Amino acid sequence: MLEVYGLTHCDSCRAARRALSEAGVAHTFIDLRTTPPDRDTLNHWLAVLGEQALVNRRSTTWRGLDEAARQRPAAELLAAEPTLIKRPVLVEGTRVHCGGRAPDWLAFAQAP
Repeated sequence: MLEVYGLTHCDSCRAARRALSEAGVAHTFIDLRTTPPDRDTLNHWLAVLGEQALVNRRSTTWRGLDEAARQRPAAELLAAEPTLIKRPVLVEGTRVHCGGRAPDWLAFAQAP
């Protein structure tokens, strides 16, 4: 089953969940604040997507970090600050997608 990782009050995450539901795509929502991904999961996401795609450098959280924190390895930084993960993150098996708009989410969900 498709897993959607995000934040409950994130507009993009709500839009993704709505688009998937309207398309009849079964999915489970996982809030990054209450259930942050473990290091193995973060390492997998980073291996598939890359740091540039997964770390949200436009976020309020990023702007609040000092330079030393920004220089930490991505997996360590995202484990400590899961709100830095670009959202939503869609996961099905070993496939991973983050960010985007409704057409991207639906294409990912419907891909074999």
